[in-house]
Amino acid sequence: MPPSLTTIIGPHPAALSEREFSAQCRVTFGRASGPGGQHRNKVETAVQMTHTPTGISVTAAQRRRQSENRRVAARRLRLKLAREIRTRIDPVRYRPTALWEKRRQGTKMPVNPKNRDYAALLAEALDVVTARAGDVGGAGGVLGVTMSQLARLIRHDRQAFAFVNEGRLARGLPALK
Repeated sequence: MPPSLTTIIGPHPAALSEREFSAQCRVTFGRASGPGGQHRNKVETAVQMTHTPTGISVTAAQRRRQSENRRVAARRLRLKLAREIRTRIDPVRYRPTALWEKRRQGTKMPVNPKNRDYAALLAEALDVVTARAGDVGGAGGVLGVTMSQLARLIRHDRQAFAFVNEGRLARGLPALK
């Protein structure tokens, strides 16, 4: 596990409801530089969002509206939490969450990485893969999907995919392709 990872007990922050997630975040606003003209330079449209229990933060400033930057920042923060926070689970007795079961179709996990559920599903997948010491096939069995479907879900996020491959290589397993 890379040193930046944090392990928690309880629900993963990426899977919290909007209300619970917002309650755990601190949001600050500022001005952004760059293209966008006079409006961007005069109005505080840039958003910095911090998950206070972990101290993990992100910024979003590319949109001209504060509300859009806030939405982008929340999505980025959920994805960053999914990559950097691990929930402690028992890899033998673990049962998939209700969200995972709802989204799974047979042994497939069709989810667009832009879908609002993606960060929660990615966090769950990474938790199980980490608990199974990089065994993606075994993790897929625990989650009720094929190894290729699980790898595909993780591959949508380049940093998460690199994390899994680093863990596999450190344990002498071949990297996923």
